[in-house]
Amino acid sequence: MLHRQIEKLDGAVAQAAEDNPQAKLLMTQPGVGPNTALAFVLTIGDVRRFPRGKQVASYLGLIPREESSGGRQKLGAITKQGNRMLRSLLVEAAQVAVRCDAGLRKQYLHRCHQKPKAVAKVAIARKLAVRLYWMLRTHTAYPEIVRIESSSGLPLVVRHGG
Repeated sequence: MLHRQIEKLDGAVAQAAEDNPQAKLLMTQPGVGPNTALAFVLTIGDVRRFPRGKQVASYLGLIPREESSGGRQKLGAITKQGNRMLRSLLVEAAQVAVRCDAGLRKQYLHRCHQKPKAVAKVAIARKLAVRLYWMLRTHTAYPEIVRIESSSGLPLVVRHGG
């Protein structure tokens, strides 16, 4: 009985994600399913309120806590501000994305040599959150956004006006 109820709810979430153009766009990213896509769209809201991806990561609590004094800077654990459920969904999505996306896998493995695996997973979740933000901001699907990221080496810029 419980399995039937879960299947019914999963179907409703999948249908809601298919009906939402922003969630549908985010689901082109490997690892991002209906739950993560809808949670991201609903939590972030209007992407234009964030001028940069770093602010999205901060809003979600995926940036390190900073303690600075007297010219020294010490970075600690992530701040954990924002939506806890979305943060955990992004970490899960990042684990799948690392298996499917060569660029993210390379960054993850590089991080694993320096830090514990859990820290590397959160770092990739942050990169994934910023990528999802830019996908929404530029209305660009996964294959194209990766091509833009890898070809220029420069951050994506959205020009306003004419």
